[in-house]
Amino acid sequence: MRSITALFFLFCFLAPSALAQLRTGFYSRSCPRAESIVASVVANRFRSDKSITAAFLRMQFHDCFVRGCDASLLIDPRPGRPSEKSTGPNASVRGYEIIDEAKRQLEAACPRTVSCADIVTLATRDSVALAGGPRFSVPTGRRDGLRSNPNDVNLPGPTIPVSASIQLFAAQGMNTNDMVTLIGGGHSVGVAHCSLFQDRLSDRAMEPSLKSSLRRKCSSPNDPTTFLDQKTSFTVDNAIYGEIRRQRGILRIDQNLGLDRSTSGIVSGYASSNTLFRKRFAEALVKMGTIKVLTGRSGEIRRNCRVFNN
Repeated sequence: MRSITALFFLFCFLAPSALAQLRTGFYSRSCPRAESIVASVVANRFRSDKSITAAFLRMQFHDCFVRGCDASLLIDPRPGRPSEKSTGPNASVRGYEIIDEAKRQLEAACPRTVSCADIVTLATRDSVALAGGPRFSVPTGRRDGLRSNPNDVNLPGPTIPVSASIQLFAAQGMNTNDMVTLIGGGHSVGVAHCSLFQDRLSDRAMEPSLKSSLRRKCSSPNDPTTFLDQKTSFTVDNAIYGEIRRQRGILRIDQNLGLDRSTSGIVSGYASSNTLFRKRFAEALVKMGTIKVLTGRSGEIRRNCRVFNN
């Protein structure tokens, strides 16, 4: 497809150092079925659990924003050796067993060839397409990291100010447009616990019928959840931006994207054009997938995504 080719060359221009050794079709000779194996595993799970799209978007974001896209998030903690997975911000990340199954099949087909970092990237891409989002190619060739330390984890919370979020994304080489695209697109599917948006329930600007509904739901015990996008909850599309414009953003950061002068115009543009959102969401995901990647002889190719080889 012309759009896929254009997308690839666009990111060769935007991030040449990161993409120097990443390329589409990286496994075409070493493991020709690599991408189809991952796609099959993801599709099989999606048929019974459409929430995996939100799970993978969260997984990739939480991995890439801590020392880069190196699958360090997948490492299991051990006695005396905690890992990124041990931290509070990562407690809600899930979907590890799907990565495990893809890795098991890949090791059977092509031992010690496909990295766990590439599996996460491919699984996220495939789950987005299954949820009605854009279809696009991603460059591969990442290698797995050799460090997973909970002290490295510094991820944004749901009440982070827009200005601070802009700075956090900038530190990863991503701009304000990337931030609005990834936060809104990532929150177009998935849920949040009531404990994460209690501040919104006292916000007089929140759309009254939604606030009333959420107050009733959140009065129940055990910290209930609600969809972040109340309109198209399992579809990756631009609907959440329209919700934000109507004061129906669930999380504080989502609603503030529609209020802050530096981001409100981007929100309005996406709210009025799903075509624009789809294009930029694909671009932003590809760009995020290049953050501080390991390639060539760096890192390793794990045999088991949950443990280092040595």
